[in-house]
Order: sequence, then C-alpha cells, then structure tokens
Amino acid sequence: MATGPPMNDGADPRDADDLEARFGGALEDVSAARLLADRYLAALERTATPSEPDRRDDVLLVVTELTGNAVQYAPGPFSLRLRRTFDGVHVVVRDSNPRPPVPRPWSPADNTGSVGWHLVNALATQVSVLTRPEGKDVHVFLPW
Repeated sequence: MATGPPMNDGADPRDADDLEARFGGALEDVSAARLLADRYLAALERTATPSEPDRRDDVLLVVTELTGNAVQYAPGPFSLRLRRTFDGVHVVVRDSNPRPPVPRPWSPADNTGSVGWHLVNALATQVSVLTRPEGKDVHVFLPW
C-alpha cells in the first residue's frame, strides 16, 4: 500500500502532470503501483491520445516489472514517479539496492522469470540507471 502523500499533494491523478507515490515494499505494493499507474494513464488519455493502442499496456508492463524487481531484489521501501514528456511517459522507480539491474539469460526450463529487464529495454526509447549509496533510480522513457 502506498505510504505518505503522493508528491502531487494528494490531488486526483486526473489533474496531475506528475505523480509520485511511496510504497513500503510489500508484494501487494506491486499491484497498488500498477493500479495507480493505470489511473494516471486514464487521466493522461483524456488529454493526450496514445500514438498506438498498446502504449498504455507498455507503460503498465514496465511499471509492473520495475516495481516487482524493487520488491524482489531491493527489499524495503520504493517510490514510483510518472511524468508526461513531450513525446511520451517518463517512469522512475527508486529503490534501496544500489546495484544496477543485470539482464539474465532466459531458458525455457527456467521458471523464475529472467525476461523483465529485457522487456523494459525492448519497450523503452531510453533506459538509464542512476546509482546512489542508499539505492538507485531506474529511469525509463516510453513512447506515448
């Protein structure tokens, strides 16, 4: 569950240019972050039509992958920020693990995932990771 007020001072996502929420790091926070992103994108669609029908699903998939990775690999609180850019959506997930994500090889016999980071990079126009001593920020720019 999100903790603390969103950075947009609790305003409805329909009125927000930027949205930021903090989460405690529990598994159910991945779903909460996805639902918050879904509300944000619904508001965005009212003012900016996506260039392709799948753009909304792409953003939601990236949010799910990044927040899932934050819960799995960086135990502790994380935050999610969504911001409209001139040609897309900027997603930032801040977590408590300073190590950057590492792509892992995928195998059909491997039932542990291993495709999330590859999906994020395939869907994004730009991905960057900024490390800090207390964690990292994963920045993903997606077309809208």
